[in-house]
Amino acid sequence: MNDTTQKLSQRINDGQATVGIIGLGYVGLPLAIAFAEKGFPVLGFDVDLAKVDAVMRGESYIKHLDGEGLARVIEAGTLEATADFDRLGTPDVILICVPTPLTPQREPDMSYVVDTANQIKRSLRRGQLVVLESTTYPGTTDELLKDILEESGLRCGEDFFLAFSPEREDPGNPDFGTTTIPKVVGGVDQTSADLAERLYAQAIARIVRVSSARAAEATKLTENIFRAVNIALVNELKMVYDRMDIDVWEVLDAAATKPFGFMRFSPGPGWGGHCIPLDPFYLAWKAREYGQSTRFIELAGEVNVTMPAYVIEKLQLALNDHGKPVKNSKVLVLGLAYKKDIDDPRESPAFELIDQLLKLGADISYHDPFIPTAPRMRSWPNLPVLHSVVLDAETLEGVDAVLIATDHSVIDYSFVADHAALVVDTRGIYREKQANVIKA
Repeated sequence: MNDTTQKLSQRINDGQATVGIIGLGYVGLPLAIAFAEKGFPVLGFDVDLAKVDAVMRGESYIKHLDGEGLARVIEAGTLEATADFDRLGTPDVILICVPTPLTPQREPDMSYVVDTANQIKRSLRRGQLVVLESTTYPGTTDELLKDILEESGLRCGEDFFLAFSPEREDPGNPDFGTTTIPKVVGGVDQTSADLAERLYAQAIARIVRVSSARAAEATKLTENIFRAVNIALVNELKMVYDRMDIDVWEVLDAAATKPFGFMRFSPGPGWGGHCIPLDPFYLAWKAREYGQSTRFIELAGEVNVTMPAYVIEKLQLALNDHGKPVKNSKVLVLGLAYKKDIDDPRESPAFELIDQLLKLGADISYHDPFIPTAPRMRSWPNLPVLHSVVLDAETLEGVDAVLIATDHSVIDYSFVADHAALVVDTRGIYREKQANVIKA
């Protein structure tokens, strides 16, 4: 162990290493709080001044996140937020938590990672540890990121250290949070892996060490591709069983009683969240470099991508049965978040449903108790500004159809069915048949 490594290792052990976190969103902010609560000095970076100001006031802009924890670490002085990226030379450790979206061609968009790496490079110093947490394809850390950082003139594994540790946040999950979800860690080299493992062990209950950064990157993709493929499977079963007049929800409930050999997944209007809709395409893109096809994975992607169109078709048929074309029909969408009981709209299928309905000439409104105003979305830049409407009898009786996109627990679905002329249920809310409820 050289002197540089020993000094950083000791600062981590002593809880004195300054932890820098780039990106204070759904991943970065909980991580910042976790390290700050352990007494580490934490410096959070974000380009969004509104987020920086909110953090410094001790106010959480993420509804499911414990605002009291944020307020405590701000009051204690262990967490500071800034938009000044010239301060990247200050932290001993830099954790990168930036988006990794897809291009319109469904290829990896690494622009956020590249821009961040170039900013780090300008102030990179001896003894710093850099860890990428953003979901990405195998090889990103030890190819793309390492090459950019070494343009500083410093050598990875000797002057600075580099690892990958995938974020595994599940927003709104009451049972597992940042500090209780096992943390997978893989380094570009042995020393980098040792330091990253030592760091995360200070704040997270269990560390899972793998042999390389590539193995860690592949682990995250595998987790989410597993979910994506199984979601596609139950979505396809839903469409098949619908033709047979069989309720897929009844079937899944019964199948789930088998105590072995079956894992429950639920169909819906499409996939959502930042990871699951993107990760299959990251691996498929990288696999082509090796001449390897990923037909099964890509087929799952096709099934999930087409689900909003299936839902719209079911809605159109239901409106026709009520003597109404979709054009000029008033449709109330329930839920904008990608899953229930959170305020996270990233890649939510609700936006694709709204976009398709607007193109068909429908008059759209929405209700989401967690999202008062529909944010601008990268994938749907032309959507109008919409605000959540009050969910009362007058609203429900004033629309031609209610489309349940997200099954928030706080909504009274019996009340909805009692006052709406037509309800299209994509989440299996209504298990008993009702004359005005269509399952989609």
